[in-house]
Amino acid sequence: MPRSPRFAPRRSEITSTECPIARSSAVIGDRWTLVITREPTMGNRRFDSLQVQTLASPPMLTNRLKRLEADGMLERRAYSAKPRRYEYHLTAKGEAFASAPLALRAWGETWCKEPGEGIAVHHLHKTCGREVGLSGTVCEGCGEPFTMDEVAGELSAAFAQEREARSTAARQDAEDRRA
Repeated sequence: MPRSPRFAPRRSEITSTECPIARSSAVIGDRWTLVITREPTMGNRRFDSLQVQTLASPPMLTNRLKRLEADGMLERRAYSAKPRRYEYHLTAKGEAFASAPLALRAWGETWCKEPGEGIAVHHLHKTCGREVGLSGTVCEGCGEPFTMDEVAGELSAAFAQEREARSTAARQDAEDRRA
């Protein structure tokens, strides 16, 4: 897929250093990339649901989706011809990136929680049926490597309620605008 110079990282940002962390940071950019790439792994692939669950403004989300598509992390797939509507799917490059959010998830579950808060999402390995744990991309249950398409996420009650509240508020806002 050709890169769009408008949305892809500037070549100088990527090639001016040998440091893989700096190069990766030029592609990732900011927290929006992390929360946007999280959503397809949770089944959200359409613009409206991405906007609701990431809390990104429509212009910001549009910009980030274009950048992620230009960089080969996401691909658009039409699901409606009239009007033309798209879903966003992780590419192989986007799937390979999943280990970064998984590492951030493990760190956040360990270091960024209030006492008594439980794990927000339990990832179950479809192969063995056990929780993959927080150690990365090797299932703690069976010891086998996994990819995000080989796990099913089970939201904690609190996280499910938070996500549903955002969806409900968005539906109410849409109804209020129509009224």
